Amino acid sequence: MDNTLVSSILNLAHEGVILSDADNKVIKANDLFLEMSGYGPEDFLGQGVSDLFAEDNDADKLQVYKDLLVEKGSWTGHLYLHNKGGDVSQYEVSSKGLSEEGCEGVAYITRIEEVQGNVTEGINPRSQIDRLTGLPNRNLLWDRLEQSMLAARRSDVSVAIITVGIDRFSRINDGLGHAVGDQVLKEVANRLKKTIRSNDTVARLGGDLFALVMAVTAQDDAVIVAEKLLNITNAPIVVDGQELSVTVSVGISIYPSDGEDADTLLKGSDSALHHAKDIGKNCYQFFSNDMNSRAKQRIQLESDLRKALENDEFRVFYQPKVDIESDAIVGSEALIRWIHPERGMISPGEFIPVAEESGLIGPIGEWVLRKSCEENALWQSQGLKGVKVSVNMAVPQFRSRAIVQQVKDILNETGLRAEMLEIEITESMLMGRTEEVIAKLQAMRDIGISIAIDDFGTGYSSLNYLSRFPITTLKIDRAFVQDLESNQRQAEITRAIIGLSQGLELGVIAEGTENAQHIAFLKKHGCNTVQGFYYSRPVPSEEFEDMLRNGVISKPDSE
Repeated sequence: MDNTLVSSILNLAHEGVILSDADNKVIKANDLFLEMSGYGPEDFLGQGVSDLFAEDNDADKLQVYKDLLVEKGSWTGHLYLHNKGGDVSQYEVSSKGLSEEGCEGVAYITRIEEVQGNVTEGINPRSQIDRLTGLPNRNLLWDRLEQSMLAARRSDVSVAIITVGIDRFSRINDGLGHAVGDQVLKEVANRLKKTIRSNDTVARLGGDLFALVMAVTAQDDAVIVAEKLLNITNAPIVVDGQELSVTVSVGISIYPSDGEDADTLLKGSDSALHHAKDIGKNCYQFFSNDMNSRAKQRIQLESDLRKALENDEFRVFYQPKVDIESDAIVGSEALIRWIHPERGMISPGEFIPVAEESGLIGPIGEWVLRKSCEENALWQSQGLKGVKVSVNMAVPQFRSRAIVQQVKDILNETGLRAEMLEIEITESMLMGRTEEVIAKLQAMRDIGISIAIDDFGTGYSSLNYLSRFPITTLKIDRAFVQDLESNQRQAEITRAIIGLSQGLELGVIAEGTENAQHIAFLKKHGCNTVQGFYYSRPVPSEEFEDMLRNGVISKPDSE
């Protein structure tokens, strides 16, 4: 190919470009690279491309660059260049082998684009360091992972890629503010650094995600590390005098069994992390081949959720709330169920997390609120016993500025009296944006809606909010109720919640009542309203309508 034509083509590029021969020796560069470097053609013609960067880069990294070019025919990463004026700059370098016709004698083309302004020699570029934690970021982790894989090939060992995520981190940010969240991230980063060896790497990928890269000789080595990681938050994290209980989940992929390139391995560990969170959090999971299919199923589930709203596939089931003195139905909780046209009933535990992640939880929550108000208004218009319906409200739904007006509109449109509606929220929703939360809750109380705290005692509990917020009811979490007969501590907590509600003149209801012993304990200590399998599972609206006609639920046989 004519040299003038080659030069013209190279100068059309928007980044520096170098052509090199089969030995990766420079034979031509475009004008933009000459401008970047300050060198003339005579200063580097015939040199190896890697030699242009040798003065300012780690020797091992340059060896990785050379080896991967030979092995894979390509390499992309960040390197330093010491220009003719003495300044050091960082560049994204991408080298690729050529085999096209008309390029005889040319073996490689290298694109070079500056990613940062000049830096002082010897200082790590900020583009490779996470500013908040001081850890390497994703770019530097990628380079370290490639180096580790190359070293592993030479020594016949494996490399573990371990992704760590903080469980329910959004609750900290949303409830306590981003400043507290940042302090948690910094403390977790410090604890992670203490778990690794000097030749391992821990990096922050972004948000609440961290990753570790380390050489291992067997899968058991990764298990030991994973268990250490789960224990790093055993001690509470203290921020501004406040103790926060934090857990992490861990996902692990192994080179070369789970992949032979950085992208595949990082995706594998991330998939394993999501699986660990799905099955209950505060645990570790290894990547397995079926996780790709699970990821596809998750995408399909989100698509099906969108169709479910359009096709009216959701149903509201009701679980009665019962007065244990009279066995009378005194209320109900509205619970969403999804009847999939092909899969049948899908558990809320499966689709609610997907709805939250995809942003569908707001429309779905509005549908549940509207449907439950509509059905209860209909039953009351038919002369059935009027009982209050409780509807759970998700965080994104409650955070909406229009939520109060939305509730008012639904009540007006369905004809349900406000006194017959109770909104259930979690403790975490009361944290942060205090004045805004109080204003929303008070606006609902002003029109007659009741406010219940769901799963009381399991979140960021503070007695202060019980006096500040317009709350009407506490719901004792099923976790406390289920072990009443065998766990003295749980029994004491349950007694304390009942006493607290009585002292503050709040209503109290116990969830998860499953046997006669639960009922007897709660009755003895002054909690007369219960909800649980002892009386009834959640039932379709048609069955609950029949229950309302009877007004009472026959007492089950004593156990």
